[in-house]
Amino acid sequence: MVNLLLVNGLATVVIMVLLWILSRRLQDVSIVDIYWGPGFAVIATMSLWQAQLMTFHNIFLTALAALWGLRLGGYLLGRWFQKDGEDPRYAAMRRNRSPNFELKSLWVVFLFQSLVMWVVALPLQMGIGASDGLELPWLMAVGVALFAIGFFFEAVGDAQLARFRADPANKGKVMDRGLWAWTRHPNYFGDAVIMWAFYLMAISGTPGAWWTVFAPAIMTYFLLRVSGVAMMERGLSKTKPHYADYVARTSVFIPLPPKRNANTAPRSS
Repeated sequence: MVNLLLVNGLATVVIMVLLWILSRRLQDVSIVDIYWGPGFAVIATMSLWQAQLMTFHNIFLTALAALWGLRLGGYLLGRWFQKDGEDPRYAAMRRNRSPNFELKSLWVVFLFQSLVMWVVALPLQMGIGASDGLELPWLMAVGVALFAIGFFFEAVGDAQLARFRADPANKGKVMDRGLWAWTRHPNYFGDAVIMWAFYLMAISGTPGAWWTVFAPAIMTYFLLRVSGVAMMERGLSKTKPHYADYVARTSVFIPLPPKRNANTAPRSS
């Protein structure tokens, strides 16, 4: 199992270094985000390739990881082609860490993200690479149900936001329709749920991997406090004057019915 983890870690680092080289040519560090989902698909597939046994459990878990990762990667690739310039988060980092940001980005962006990816994917690596088959069917069933919920919120939320942004009439407005009326970040909520689903499905076949619980916990923390919700909230509150009205009536993360008695000022900003 140690060899599997080392091989997966080395492969992730090599791919990230290649992406870093490409980012230097493109002058755009934000391409790193495109690989986040596909990176999990690669790690899951490599874990299956190195597994001692091929069972329905680890093949199915690999397929779900690939489905999630490739869908997310395709969505982010489409957004990358549509955007104008480098993602503002990385553009700000480029300004703050100049000179020599391109060299520094290898460590602070690409290699750091490769480490986070490898750690967060530990349940998948253990659940696929060390699985002897399905041992806890009820836990697998819970995991599959959570995956379906998370995938729905992430995929549908992304699709609804893409349609909203594609309509010129919505420029400057706050997206508060569909799933976005129930949670201000359905995509991040779905992502967190999927990480916990992977964990449950992994230990349903490898109960000894229970200790990897810190992996989905870390990802949930990042989504809530570091690179996800917190960062988006700060940016939107500054750029959209009526965002506070949306905040008053809509749950920040866990989907809840919108508050009917909240102030409902015009959505345009």
